[in-house]
Amino acid sequence: MEYQEGKRYNTFVGYYRRRYGERLQKLVIDAGFTCPNRDGTKGVGGCTYCNNDAFHPGYSVPGKSLWQQIDEGIGFHKVRYRNTAHYIAYFQAYSNTYASLDRLKQLYSEALSHPDIVGIDIGTRPDCVDPEKLDWLCDLKEGRAMEGWHRTVGGKELDAPLVTVEYGIESCYDRTLERINRGHDFACAEEAVRMSAERGLDVGAHFILGLPGETREMLLDQCRTISELPLLSVKFHQLQFVKGTKMEAEHDARPEDFLSFDLPEYIDFIIDILERLRPDLYIERIAGEVPPRFVRETRWGLIRNFEILHMLDARLEERDTRQGARYL
Repeated sequence: MEYQEGKRYNTFVGYYRRRYGERLQKLVIDAGFTCPNRDGTKGVGGCTYCNNDAFHPGYSVPGKSLWQQIDEGIGFHKVRYRNTAHYIAYFQAYSNTYASLDRLKQLYSEALSHPDIVGIDIGTRPDCVDPEKLDWLCDLKEGRAMEGWHRTVGGKELDAPLVTVEYGIESCYDRTLERINRGHDFACAEEAVRMSAERGLDVGAHFILGLPGETREMLLDQCRTISELPLLSVKFHQLQFVKGTKMEAEHDARPEDFLSFDLPEYIDFIIDILERLRPDLYIERIAGEVPPRFVRETRWGLIRNFEILHMLDARLEERDTRQGARYL
């Protein structure tokens, strides 16, 4: 399979431009949700690695209206992407389907009413969706839910917004999910992904590399499972120990339970993963960035994600390999 932009893997960068004729930038939205393993429904304290303040930009806070967050986000991104005309509202913080359907309709419709927003990307947990919510998202994507909605994107007329659901799956192993206080098993994630894909929704998934008790062999073996899911895209993040989390304390007590990568090792390991993934799966991220104030140390230094991507490209060339090279 030949990849775009001369890459050796199926990068998500440029996906919207190729499909809709222009670049679409995601704007992080905090709509004030919580999670079922925080409010006592399934547990308290949340996932052991989680501090949402470390994962979203300063313009995205729940005290601001959605339109204010969108306007400030546009201003933030215009510095780097001056020619971007349209945006996707990325509902990121916590579980963004964890509310009544009426509340979700109100929030999603409010974001989509902004003239510069052409779609929504909904980050959530697999145990926070059901057929009724997914049916409405399907109606939204097919133009049946917001009468009169219209945008012109890249010269194309859109009578319905773009809709993506992104599930935090984190691991394919139930013992890991239990250890990190995830509150659901992998079967729940499989079912949520399949229900979403059956309704024609674009589906993404997020995985963390280096969770306690997982070995390199386990992480490579789960590539087959990931590839079998009807996903459009996938994000991988290295595990980072955020100050004050239970995961930080667990690492201090049992560091031998955690994988440790220096940056060149991590790049090579990501390539080992890419080789085992199905070739048409879009790779949206290979690493995460947490602001230095949230962690005790930045083992890789103050390197940015775009620099890591340059290293990945160079190493793929050196190894003369590509995504799917070992996919069976």
